[in-house]
Amino acid sequence: MDALILSRMADGSPEIFASVQGEGVSAGVPSTFVRLAVCNLRCSWCDTAYTWDWSRFDRASQTMTMTAGEVAAQVAMREPASVVITGGEPLLQRRQLASLARMLKQAGYRIEVETNGTVAPGPLEPFVDQWNVSPKLAHSGNEGLARLRPDALRALAATGNAWLKFVVADAKDVDEAQAIREAAGIPRERTQLMPEGRTASELSARSPWLAELCAREGYRFTTRLHIYIWGDKRGV
Repeated sequence: MDALILSRMADGSPEIFASVQGEGVSAGVPSTFVRLAVCNLRCSWCDTAYTWDWSRFDRASQTMTMTAGEVAAQVAMREPASVVITGGEPLLQRRQLASLARMLKQAGYRIEVETNGTVAPGPLEPFVDQWNVSPKLAHSGNEGLARLRPDALRALAATGNAWLKFVVADAKDVDEAQAIREAAGIPRERTQLMPEGRTASELSARSPWLAELCAREGYRFTTRLHIYIWGDKRGV
């Protein structure tokens, strides 16, 4: 049976945990997070590099494999009725994920998938209630990698339940985000701008001007609630 590759917590358990969604349109919603390992991009500011950077982290100690049924059983041990599948890049495992998502939908869960938008939904599409699509801008440092795949973005937009989210460091990032949004065919009101930052002070410094821009231009502002509450801490 195909297995999913998950991130592993320090105690050796899978990184499956209950918290509140910290970002995007579902911010504040009680959710169970399932963090998968492996990613096709290399963002310089990534706060989950332990899911893919094997030059800095030991893959054997940071990852584990589980069947879809084993993951579903772990999710069932937690209270939230919303499940957020994150990573890494979850859609690299979309075929295996389809089995898990089918089980979760049959059990009555609502499913969100967080993706960088470089892979189309494929067999996972019928089971996902919300796609949180975060294309990476030039400042992410993904030189030489295909950080933008218009066909995949258009396929996600065609689901009708995709939201764009861009990590913004300065004003020039907004122009790039606008061009990507237009190419993907996702309306401005379904596009979110989020300040870049891994600390509360970084987020606070970048939030005022970005929130003012969102109010002026019609974008939705989002921040990172979990950073304000717990800091850059794993598993919350």
